[in-house]
Amino acid sequence: MSGDHNQYQKPEGKKFDTGKPRWSLLPNGVVRDVIQVLEYGAVKYGTDNWKYVPDANRRYYDAAMRHLDEWQSGGEPDAETGQSHLAHAVCCLMFLMWLEKNGDS
Repeated sequence: MSGDHNQYQKPEGKKFDTGKPRWSLLPNGVVRDVIQVLEYGAVKYGTDNWKYVPDANRRYYDAAMRHLDEWQSGGEPDAETGQSHLAHAVCCLMFLMWLEKNGDS
């Protein structure tokens, strides 16, 4: 053996993922903050409670805007959760998207 480590070439692996969602496009580190807000809400109100809130579209829109206003005003993180107001706003917007997609808007 001549010591040539390149004499054997490994075959190229295959993965048929073209056209599938690329979760890696999500900004690194921010999804965890949103999940922490969702976890807090699940403990406080119950898992998926947000789906059953009366007049949810108006109320989650109002809540998202309050959190955006707090963030825009340079407010500290949310006093109750310690999370960014942006993470709270994202949760509210995701609820609104889910409600719209599932015909509850």
